[in-house]
Amino acid sequence: MAAAWPELEAAARERRRELALGGAAVAERVAAGGGRLPAALLALPLLQSLELSGCAALRELGPGLAAALPALHTLVLRGNALGPAGLGAGLDGPLPALRLLDLSGNGLEALPAALGGTAGAEPAGAPAFPQLRSLNLSGNRLRELGPGLARAAPQLQALLLSGNRLRALPGGLLPPAAAAVPGGPFPLLSRLEAADNEVEELGADIAALPALKSLDVANNRLRELPAALADCPRLKEANFRGNQLKDKRLEKMVNGCQTKAILEYLRAGGRGKGKAESAREEARKKKRERQQKKDGGDGEQDELEEASKLLVKVLHVSENPAPLVVKASPGVKDVRPFIVCCVLKGVNLKPGNALKRFLSAQTKLHEDICEKRTAATIATHDLQLIKGPLMYDVQPPDELKIMPLGRKEIKAKDLLRQLKLEAEEQRKQKKRQNVSGLHKYLQLLDGKDNYPCLVDAEGSVISFPPITNSEKTKIRKDTRDLFLEVTSDTSLQICKDVMDTLILKIAELNRFTLENKEDSGSDNESDALCGPVNLNPSQNVQPMNFPLVVEQVRVVDTDGNLKVLYPSKTDLTTVSSLLTVIR
Repeated sequence: MAAAWPELEAAARERRRELALGGAAVAERVAAGGGRLPAALLALPLLQSLELSGCAALRELGPGLAAALPALHTLVLRGNALGPAGLGAGLDGPLPALRLLDLSGNGLEALPAALGGTAGAEPAGAPAFPQLRSLNLSGNRLRELGPGLARAAPQLQALLLSGNRLRALPGGLLPPAAAAVPGGPFPLLSRLEAADNEVEELGADIAALPALKSLDVANNRLRELPAALADCPRLKEANFRGNQLKDKRLEKMVNGCQTKAILEYLRAGGRGKGKAESAREEARKKKRERQQKKDGGDGEQDELEEASKLLVKVLHVSENPAPLVVKASPGVKDVRPFIVCCVLKGVNLKPGNALKRFLSAQTKLHEDICEKRTAATIATHDLQLIKGPLMYDVQPPDELKIMPLGRKEIKAKDLLRQLKLEAEEQRKQKKRQNVSGLHKYLQLLDGKDNYPCLVDAEGSVISFPPITNSEKTKIRKDTRDLFLEVTSDTSLQICKDVMDTLILKIAELNRFTLENKEDSGSDNESDALCGPVNLNPSQNVQPMNFPLVVEQVRVVDTDGNLKVLYPSKTDLTTVSSLLTVIR
């Protein structure tokens, strides 16, 4: 007798369009069903978003998934045990509406041909994923990719490949010239991440990606960088750190300079190049000039961007008489192992709607770069209300107590129960399939025996990621100095990238506040979900010479050994096109 799936029954009864499954009970039912998704799932044709993550028992999707769920636009299958055969059976037909596919952390050693695998026949006919914008294959064991993805997902904009075993890039991703994709492969691909692989060769055909803006190949085995990188007309952010390059001058630049300077160095041919290289450079220069004319004057835009840069000054631990330290307990390794922290001083939240803009920006970052808190979670605190040193620890759900924002002190177990009841009531009252606010993130803790928390010197929990931080350290209009934390169960680099972006956004907001003089308003401090806000300051005004100060914060283990220092000399480079860092 097949196991009952009350979640699926409720989804069918309420005609839901979003469904998130997780936890020990779900894992047991999946195991009992032979390691595949239940057949009842195929009876939900209205489903637009499906997530089943952290289920080690899930080995295959089961046949017919694509045909049964034609409206699916989001499919998140992180941290399972899916194999290429199990994937291929479920993705045996087109998913015409799919925009986001997350297969990270599955230990995949190969992929179906439709997803860029090298085995099996490549798909023919119409693209299988014509609307796919984001594909996350991070944290697997992939050694190579095939050209099928360029045909199957012609609209792809973000391809995440970090934490695999790839040895070449782009490698087999780009179809051979004889079988080229009409209009060129990946015409919209703007973000390519392949950090923490085994990449030994970055091919010159990387320049065949005309829309590439962000490239991350940190912590690989690269010895050289191709001069063709300078031919990527839109490349603004590149991370080459952690590679032992032959050109030691270039290696120093990689660790400390802006992307623009690195590309200029490559464009000039580096050191020791001969006449042949000079001739090739001249040809590349003409090609770039043609591309810039076609794009409508990117050079002028670069000058505007350079003039509008913001200033941030880094205060090193050695210069700080009372640096804040965070100790990480061994228990976090199995729950949420990665944390990055820093102090940011000089923020002005007092005028007008400055606080609302700050809270709104944080919410937007959670939705975008943090991938709805599945990749990382941000917490911001009033530094003056923090008692250090801090401890990043884990506690059982029935022992962890916190005073959540806008609520009374409560145990974590009771808080989650309360939030789940609120979510169900909200869904019924508003007669919609999804929920908002904190209720969207409850499933991220399903099946955890211990919950992560940040505890101050008085023993008070000031942060409970990925759910909430504490009323005790809540930011208010008169807050000037911030303590920032980013946590993740995915990778340390994600924490750093999110922190880089957070600091940039705060700097943008701070300058906007300084340049647009507002009267002190009546911000509702608890309103973290106000509407969209334009974070781009006026380009007509010269940058204000009042840099924010970022104080380094060390994260150490219980023996005092350094785990993380942020910002280090290689941090904040991902936003260097918009931010000038004084070190």
